[in-house]
Amino acid sequence: MMCSWKVCSRKKRSIGLRFILSAHSLVFLFVEWWVDLNMIRYSHILYFSLSLIQAQPQLQTFNINNETRQYYLYAPDSLEPDAPLLFVLHGYTSSASTIMNYSSMNTIADENGFVACYPQGLIDGQGNRFWNVGYDFHPNETVDDVGFLSALASYLQQEYDLSSHNTFCTGMSNGGEMSYMLACQASDIFKGIASVTGIMFESFYKNCDPSPIPILEIHGTLDDTNWWKGDPNNKGGWGPYIGIDEGIDFWKNINHCTQTTIDTLPDRFPSDGSFVITEKHSNGINNNDVWLYKVVNGGHGWPGSGGNMDIDAGQEVWRFFSQYLIHDQPHSNSGDD
Repeated sequence: MMCSWKVCSRKKRSIGLRFILSAHSLVFLFVEWWVDLNMIRYSHILYFSLSLIQAQPQLQTFNINNETRQYYLYAPDSLEPDAPLLFVLHGYTSSASTIMNYSSMNTIADENGFVACYPQGLIDGQGNRFWNVGYDFHPNETVDDVGFLSALASYLQQEYDLSSHNTFCTGMSNGGEMSYMLACQASDIFKGIASVTGIMFESFYKNCDPSPIPILEIHGTLDDTNWWKGDPNNKGGWGPYIGIDEGIDFWKNINHCTQTTIDTLPDRFPSDGSFVITEKHSNGINNNDVWLYKVVNGGHGWPGSGGNMDIDAGQEVWRFFSQYLIHDQPHSNSGDD
């Protein structure tokens, strides 16, 4: 005779469960656990949830403000509880799947034990995916991407037991600009940002009053999309924005960095026509650094996947963030579902 879960359950009982995870199946094996029933339910749900994102990531949805947003999520096969979370944002006209492929962040996540999230921007009136950072040709765009990305980060932290102390954001071009906007407006959620070819628009720079936060910028001096010296008069049509040096000085002052180290990296691929000078501002508040990777004669690209090949931008981004990982923090991902 069968009885219901409700009738048969006791607070503590021996329950046989075992899991085998593969890219295509979840097979039950037999293992003895003598633990609280609620913990078994939580562990089972968490394990099953992570199994769904450990194979080739599938496009997932997230509802906010009556809009359905999309993202990919990738987790290594072996993931510790309270693992770090990294958002990776695509550029204008690009997509989440495109930056997932060329950034190689899934491989870097496997090597370093973090979860990579690739959110998808909405489509503008020209039919291009974008992040709403205040482009001059987007006067009527009202989507709150800071709200979306912040809410998605909080949801993922709670749903997959990820670290709220070790959540970071990086992005290419428009994604780098969105990362700067998060640094200005959501530094309570994102504990550090790294921009690759991004810039700071005056639309949010003038009102930027952030908490100190680690910053990395990787930028080519010959970038013909986001100009090194900025565009205060909007000659390029994107909207007024400040130059790279001015932006680095801004974040250096926010973080009260007192030391600067400049170095030239080995030109391992002379044929790419560029080389990298690093400018690292350190000894800031909370030991925060502000780093600039100046790709001399470099263009508008993600180093390591095209253009400059002396560095791998993805590897450098994670190396920067890994300095700020906080371990052994009490679990704080609480709140209503």
